[in-house]
Amino acid sequence: MEIKRDQYLEQLKSKEWNGMIKVITGLRRSGKSYLLFNLFTDYLRSRGIEERRIIKVVLDDLDNEHLREKHALYEYIKSQILDENQYYVLIDEIQLVDEFSDVLNSLLHRKNVDTYVTGSNSKFLSTDILTEFRGRGDEIRVYPLSFKEFMSVYDGDFEDAWDDYYRYGGLPYITELNTEKEKSDYLKTLFAKTYLTDILDRHRIRNKDEMDELLDVLSSAVGSYTNPSKLSKTFKSVKNKSIKSSTLKNYIDYLKDAFLISEAKRYNVKGKRYINSPAKFFFEDIGLRNARLNFRQTEENHIMENIIYNELRIRGFDVDVGVVEVFVKDKMNKTERRTYEIDFVANKGNNKIYIQSAYKIPSSEKENQELKSLRNVSDSFRKIVVVEDRIKPRRYEDGIELMGLKYFLLNDWE
Repeated sequence: MEIKRDQYLEQLKSKEWNGMIKVITGLRRSGKSYLLFNLFTDYLRSRGIEERRIIKVVLDDLDNEHLREKHALYEYIKSQILDENQYYVLIDEIQLVDEFSDVLNSLLHRKNVDTYVTGSNSKFLSTDILTEFRGRGDEIRVYPLSFKEFMSVYDGDFEDAWDDYYRYGGLPYITELNTEKEKSDYLKTLFAKTYLTDILDRHRIRNKDEMDELLDVLSSAVGSYTNPSKLSKTFKSVKNKSIKSSTLKNYIDYLKDAFLISEAKRYNVKGKRYINSPAKFFFEDIGLRNARLNFRQTEENHIMENIIYNELRIRGFDVDVGVVEVFVKDKMNKTERRTYEIDFVANKGNNKIYIQSAYKIPSSEKENQELKSLRNVSDSFRKIVVVEDRIKPRRYEDGIELMGLKYFLLNDWE
């Protein structure tokens, strides 16, 4: 079963021969290797590129174990370049090579070579790209399946697909599993044996229990405001455990670097500035979050918010949490400050969109509470309320849009 990942394939096409190393990053098992060695390779063949001019090296294959030494790898690639024609070099799991940057920087000097690499996210990070290639690495970020991609291979209607997606997430292999037990076992094993083990090994974390405690709290409170200091106090008061806030900050950074979680910072909309703390944390794949909690906490409203956040990022938006400060007169004619929250402030270039996630259509009693934050933003950018109800887009008199979740996830509304 082939899952089309057109937006990522188009990025690879647009970056051909741009003089940079194309680095495909993202959560492990999100489809990086499939994108490069199946979809992109098929595209090259369709353009008539000869097979001998597509040099493929899969470093986690035991047959290629000898190529994990940098000189051996470089000499092998050179031996495949037989003339002055253009060659494509595709390397999977480049982090298995010590001092891999020497190989890639050397390939940059060859004018007839265009190089593409993938790497396990916990060992080959965005920060490594900046350090190792000094501006010569061009990153393509791959996410788990969007709901639209998931639906494209799902055998069922929207309701069934949504039930599966918000419970088991969008890692591509999930679409090949049939039973609930298969899916839950896959996600729980993957979390424990792959993601968590990678982080513990990479950062030489000795106290696994502390990381486990943090993951449980972040999973339970997905989308809630928190920070290392607050977490440290929670561990002390609720669990009677002393974990330094500096340690928790490091652990959160490790989880972010591994693409397991993402941070949405608070942004003062009227003051046009960031508020340092606290922030919200969302999971890159909601199925992994649910698996961490043994599928005990699957509150659809919180999960829906996480999925909307991920959808915005998949569509290329930078996403913050909005804060609107309003000064009003109380009954004693004294001025008081009130703060309202906007779930997401999404930016892409000059385009900005304010989005509220509401599980149900705001009723007449709740309407002011649900929409007050948007109505207190005075600029002319779009303001959207996304609701779980299956409705087509409509507008309130003040221009605020109401959009059903199905339409939001499956249509080009931008």
